[in-house]
Amino acid sequence: MAATRRRNLTTAVTLFAVVGGMVGLAFASVPLYRLFCQVTGYGGTPVIETAALAAATAGAPMVTVRFDANVNGALPWRFRPAQAELTVPVGEETLAFYTARNDSEVAVTGTATFNVTPYKAGPYFNKVQCFCFTEQRLEPGEEVSMAVSFFVDPEILKDTNTTDVKTITLSYTFFRASDQDGAQTADAPDGAGGKG
Repeated sequence: MAATRRRNLTTAVTLFAVVGGMVGLAFASVPLYRLFCQVTGYGGTPVIETAALAAATAGAPMVTVRFDANVNGALPWRFRPAQAELTVPVGEETLAFYTARNDSEVAVTGTATFNVTPYKAGPYFNKVQCFCFTEQRLEPGEEVSMAVSFFVDPEILKDTNTTDVKTITLSYTFFRASDQDGAQTADAPDGAGGKG
């Protein structure tokens, strides 16, 4: 009888541990997937660099970067790029801006995801600083400018799969954050705006 109880207790503890582990993995899967994409460039996700490259030398090949902005229907914001496109030297760090405005009568928190197309250019599109994946809180009627600093890695020129890439599109989509209380304020007094 004691052996049966011990086996039942062991089985119950094991099952609870498995269920707890599965719940923990479910909560950790999104951040872990984002990290994986940022490190590998998988699925067109730009690799995030911590240090900027030196400015490109004169005569460096040029690439056109287009900017796209989308808002999920559950978020009462207007979101748009400040520039439609920029033509930049490969390897040179560049700053671009997006503008977001809360059109509702209450404070709302949003978070952005991003991707790069064509997907094969994703590993070579390096963001130095960006507002993506950081929750942004906008007060009613508030409008902010959010910056993204990026460069196109010169290694793209050596990849035979990317020789046809002359235009890269950086696309952001803002969603309503699930946690409406834990966000940073997206204030931008100097016009540089944005977090992270």
